[in-house]
Amino acid sequence: MATRKTTAKKTAPINMRTASVERNTAETQIALTLTIEGGGHYKISTDIRFFDHMLELFTRHGAFDLELKCTGDLDVDQHHTVEDVGIALGEAFDKALGDKRGILRAGYFLMTMDETLAIAAVDLSGRSAYVVDTKVRTRLVGDLQSELIIDFFEAFSRGARANVHVKTMYGRSNHHKIEAIFKAFARAMRVACSRDKQLGDMLPSTKGLL
Repeated sequence: MATRKTTAKKTAPINMRTASVERNTAETQIALTLTIEGGGHYKISTDIRFFDHMLELFTRHGAFDLELKCTGDLDVDQHHTVEDVGIALGEAFDKALGDKRGILRAGYFLMTMDETLAIAAVDLSGRSAYVVDTKVRTRLVGDLQSELIIDFFEAFSRGARANVHVKTMYGRSNHHKIEAIFKAFARAMRVACSRDKQLGDMLPSTKGLL
């Protein structure tokens, strides 16, 4: 008796949202590619290892795909690298989302990291605003200047034209405080970028523009 073997054909996601950004200044050279409908895959290099780690877990918890290479003037300071990466990443999300029709637009997440609790809330509103409270009081966490976490989220909010609020509620470990914030931020962005099944392709605003 003859048998016939059939295999399922894998198809690419419909309307995959992706963007590439290049940002070259006298201080940094950045190239990145972002895919919102990703699988948490990343290839990231900024030459600041703790910062790389935060971007890696942001990508994994957000279920995005991200390739990012930044060469910056670290002999001067880490500020230009961290800030410009924030701008470029925000611009990539803004570009990939297009006119933002059919997205949930806003998202929030409460994230535990062992003894630490952090919250993140985002609104892809077309307006830049940020509030950051890490509760980190040490100068360095790993090899990253901890004050630059604020600069990253400010820059992201400008690039993405978004409201970004992140806060550590409590915790002991400074590593955990920052990591919990990035994980919460990733999952808040994952929700905000998601397609709204109930409203379909409607613009999530009464103003007619985001």
